[in-house]
Amino acid sequence: MTGASAVAPGIRAAFDDHLAHADETGATALALGLLRAGVAAEDVLLRLIAPAQAAVGARWVSTEWSVAQEHAATHVSERAVSGVAAAAARSRPRDSAPARRVVFACVEGECHTLPARIAAEVLRLRGFDVTFLGANVPAPRLVSHMHRHGPDLVGLSCMIPVRLPAAHHLVECCQRAGTPVLVGGSGFGPGGVWARTLGADLYAPDPAAAAETLAVRWPQTPREAAPLGHLADEEYFRIVRQRAELLRRLLAHLLERYPRLRDPGAEHAEAVLEDLGRLPDVVAAANYVDDPKVLTDYLSFGAEFLHARGVPTAALGVALATLSGPLGGLPRAAAHLDAGRRWLTAAAHAVPPA
Repeated sequence: MTGASAVAPGIRAAFDDHLAHADETGATALALGLLRAGVAAEDVLLRLIAPAQAAVGARWVSTEWSVAQEHAATHVSERAVSGVAAAAARSRPRDSAPARRVVFACVEGECHTLPARIAAEVLRLRGFDVTFLGANVPAPRLVSHMHRHGPDLVGLSCMIPVRLPAAHHLVECCQRAGTPVLVGGSGFGPGGVWARTLGADLYAPDPAAAAETLAVRWPQTPREAAPLGHLADEEYFRIVRQRAELLRRLLAHLLERYPRLRDPGAEHAEAVLEDLGRLPDVVAAANYVDDPKVLTDYLSFGAEFLHARGVPTAALGVALATLSGPLGGLPRAAAHLDAGRRWLTAAAHAVPPA
């Protein structure tokens, strides 16, 4: 029994309930029960755990769940994946034929491990020899592993675009070591647009697509590292050097404009300041790939995030205006900030203001 029908809505609802109650034992037992009933392990991973975890994130964004609930539920999902992976390993027939070796890693600064872990387990189920290095993998650690173990392919996960510069560094390191790179994750943009910008050898939108792509299109030699000639103007590096001052100025203006955020006991204040505090990094990432959509996509998320927490989405406009002063002398950065302001104006006309 495989496919979408293998995980009935009632089963998904029961799994969601286990996540809501941080019930690791119940969630793992449910997933293993599906395996015993004949549901393919890949279906359990992709049609039960992955969509349930996506819903966890949506509940956090909407404030239906606290960050503590989201973290607890994520831990339960991770344990369920481990249980499914262990059970699948025990039932896998012994095969002496050498398998292609793949190492998966989350790019430096990326702590959302579950999508990459699921992708790694799907490839393992498809017969690959997979090693998963986990979250926040710096280049020296990855390169050291490659030199010791000589993988045939590196898979990199990036879930938020602010990590694109780090992703590019890892892509370059792998390719210079002669190892092709498969990338995935929402951080690479719709359709993997920024994966192409960064010169990745392959992009896959989801774990099943990664496995299917590799089955028919294994990259024989890595591409040349993407040059990103626009970085010669050094705007990106100037933004990075100013990061601390940009953040200080940004938070000062926001706290002056929205004094309730000063109260450490104010509901959601810390989360709001943390999210808005990412804007200098978002602008830097937009500059790195020279695409204002990095910024406008963040503004789309930020508007939803702030609205759910009772903060006027005008705070995003305040933030962009604050950054425009010190970054006004950087033509590409200024153009991206202008695109962000135009997006906010269009969104304000399309949706009643918060």
